[in-house]
Amino acid sequence: MDNSTKKEILDLLKTTRGQIGGIIKMVEDDRYCVDISKQILAVQGLLKKVNLINIDQHIKHCVKQAIIEGQGDEKIAEVIDLIDKYAK
Repeated sequence: MDNSTKKEILDLLKTTRGQIGGIIKMVEDDRYCVDISKQILAVQGLLKKVNLINIDQHIKHCVKQAIIEGQGDEKIAEVIDLIDKYAK
């Protein structure tokens, strides 16, 4: 993974961490349930984005390298399994 992608992922995860802290405070403060749910959905969206970037990098680097080395079947199976889990 290149440094700019790594930085992007880390920035998104740090934002997510901050939002989760905010959600915890909202629950502690007995904030309106719908507002809490909206923040939870925002965190889920960020995590989904991070996961897609990570999968993209895995395919472009790890899977590509495995195919070049003649070991692509195992990596492709991993990606298919991951997509199956992601789709559920």
